[in-house]
Amino acid sequence: MNDGTVTLPWLVFRQDDNGNRYRVGRYATRAEAQKIADTLDGRGHQQLYWVEKLGPNATGAAG
Repeated sequence: MNDGTVTLPWLVFRQDDNGNRYRVGRYATRAEAQKIADTLDGRGHQQLYWVEKLGPNATGAAG
């Protein structure tokens, strides 16, 4: 991060009841991402939310 950019390697994904996957957001820390996923998951819908770390060779796209 010496070039002044912010790294957001933690991603929150959502999968709906039809199997469609979407990236919800990117976050600096796992704790921050997990907090968002837990908040969204507690709404009583049939969607599934989870956290993944963006790897060095990953594109950041879901599924």
